[in-house]
Amino acid sequence: MDFKIRFCGAARTVTGSCYHVELPGFRFLVDCGMFQGTKTVRELNYGDFPFDPRQVDAVFLTHAHIDHSGLLPKLRKMGFDGTVFATEATRDLLSYMLPDSGHIQEAEVKRINRRNRRRGEPIIFPIYTSEDAHYAAEAISVVPMEKWLDAGRGVRFRYWNAGHILGSASVEFEFPETKENGGVQRILFSGDVGPDQKALQSDPDGPSDLDFLVVESTYGDRDRSDLSAVARRGALKAEIQAALKAGGNILIPAFAVERTQELLFDLGTLMDEGEIPLTPLFLDSPLAIRATEVFERHRHHMEGVAGNANPFRHKCITFVEKAKESIGLERFQSGAIIMAASGMCDAGRIRHHLANNLSNPRSTVLFVGYQAPGTLGNLLVDGKKKVRIHGEEIQVNARIRSVDFYSAHADREQLVDWIRDRFPIKRGIFLTHGEQSVIEAFRSRLIKGRINPELLFVPQLDEEFEIKPGQRPTRRLESPRIDAHGLDNSLISDWHNDYAGLLLEIANDLRSLPDADARRGLLSAMRKTLKQNAAE
Repeated sequence: MDFKIRFCGAARTVTGSCYHVELPGFRFLVDCGMFQGTKTVRELNYGDFPFDPRQVDAVFLTHAHIDHSGLLPKLRKMGFDGTVFATEATRDLLSYMLPDSGHIQEAEVKRINRRNRRRGEPIIFPIYTSEDAHYAAEAISVVPMEKWLDAGRGVRFRYWNAGHILGSASVEFEFPETKENGGVQRILFSGDVGPDQKALQSDPDGPSDLDFLVVESTYGDRDRSDLSAVARRGALKAEIQAALKAGGNILIPAFAVERTQELLFDLGTLMDEGEIPLTPLFLDSPLAIRATEVFERHRHHMEGVAGNANPFRHKCITFVEKAKESIGLERFQSGAIIMAASGMCDAGRIRHHLANNLSNPRSTVLFVGYQAPGTLGNLLVDGKKKVRIHGEEIQVNARIRSVDFYSAHADREQLVDWIRDRFPIKRGIFLTHGEQSVIEAFRSRLIKGRINPELLFVPQLDEEFEIKPGQRPTRRLESPRIDAHGLDNSLISDWHNDYAGLLLEIANDLRSLPDADARRGLLSAMRKTLKQNAAE
């Protein structure tokens, strides 16, 4: 039968995963994720969906990360009343992660509205509340791995282990090709594919003999060193030893799910084996603590966890629940490891710890995951010497370190191998979930690897592909929420980033002037220039 796929997110971006599939009498989504990064991109979360939520029959979630699941409560709020499918672990994680997302939005809106009232501007509302999120999480239906299930209207589906995080999956669909010939069409959505030899998770799997594949490309332009568990801990040991030698605290911006649990496991193991000193380790994230409890319940499914031992608890680890306790960590000026959310430093308690530690040249900030363009984490990794946190200018003197051996994504060659294992793929491979330059590099690598370029498609945001039996997919792009050129620019830096940078430059320039008269003169000249530009 004919069907259409609209790429409503993660098209030339790494966030906002959402694919809208339309068949006769049946419409479904694969993922319903939140956009992250610059403010321009995040504003997409507040607008209308590029489809009618009331006409969606089902949602198939690949995993619990907010960029794949975070708009599910909004979908419900806007009229969706169908079934949401996910693995048991994904359901359990989202029972905490979605309400936490709602709470963050409520707190952020409360802060903005205080400012808006002072300015006489209209108040705004959160995308959804924690109550909306609880309702959405409770309605998730659990499905097993590798078992065909009926979705309705002749559509079957099954989940495959994706090896990305706890509960992550690729989703395969099968539906009739035509009523007459009795054949079927098969399409696989990769979700996020994990690397080989990943801590805690088994290697990704999946079916072969497909018609279409929709595959992520996050690390499609780079290869990482393949690290065994022993090598990974050895590399972490070297980072921790160097940071302790520097003499300050070690801040680790925490991704609440998977990365945090891997680090707790490895740091506890290194301490037990005497490879690093016994060091106070504070997990300062209520969400990461709840996620760790989910991992503890599901540890019998994990790789490398011996017997019934709990790998996430150690005598040196303290779980920090209350905000007052978090603030109290200021008493540690050196020798402590503080893991706090969020992983890209765009929200959460890590920003408070950064404000207290970034100016100290003895401190270390250790990044252990992808930093989306436009985020505070990305600015620090890029070497910015001054940043703004909570409206305050902060000098960056701390050691900034970044490692990629805890990545939850397969690298370029692992993705190539995973795709080859899915062959034959007869009609098309859609490259998604990657920045434009990365996807193009990955496409070139696939062509070099003798994959027919006629099979490869790079969708734009909101682009729709119509697929008819025996024909090449036809493309249509009408009224994208952000055009391709604007999206490419906004991913890296938007006017909000430029504005923050300009404020820092103005402050530096004013300080460099010899006296108050010179500073007033500069401000007067700037005002004059701004008025002239506005008049034009």
